[in-house]
Amino acid sequence: MLVQPADGEHRSIAEAMGAFTRWADYPLMVVTVGSPDGEISGCLAGFVTQRSIQPPRFLVCVSKVNHTYFVAERVTGIALHLLGADQTDLASLFGEQTGDTFDKFEHCHWRPRATGAPVLSDCAAWLEGLIISRSSVGDHQALLIRPQAGGSGSHSGLLTLKTAPKFQPGRPA
Repeated sequence: MLVQPADGEHRSIAEAMGAFTRWADYPLMVVTVGSPDGEISGCLAGFVTQRSIQPPRFLVCVSKVNHTYFVAERVTGIALHLLGADQTDLASLFGEQTGDTFDKFEHCHWRPRATGAPVLSDCAAWLEGLIISRSSVGDHQALLIRPQAGGSGSHSGLLTLKTAPKFQPGRPA
């Protein structure tokens, strides 16, 4: 038996996802990693969420076509950075440039941390953690992290998907 869509129901999954995510708003974060051989990388990420209170855990998803993904394959730790409401330039740097051809870290202040991940000096808050598991979740790789350190930055507010300008990704998702 064929079921007709009800009022407001979408015929395709793409339409349904668009209708659903149009209502959602996500904080934009910069994810950074540093490999044992000294290669560093970072990208703008919208798929980051707390997964557990006790023990504390975060889930970070990185696009499999992103330069950061290829560096993250060789690391044990990662840093997350919440961006302040006024940090659209930093979001643009990490979202519109690709680490394959451009050194993003020459254009911002940062310092290495215990896991080797660079921590950005300018942000609203940061968190560094160890990667405790990895799994494929479609076109992204999910990294489950156990926080190790963190701190507050000097920027206030929160840059979100809806408050940020429309960026042109350095690579397609």
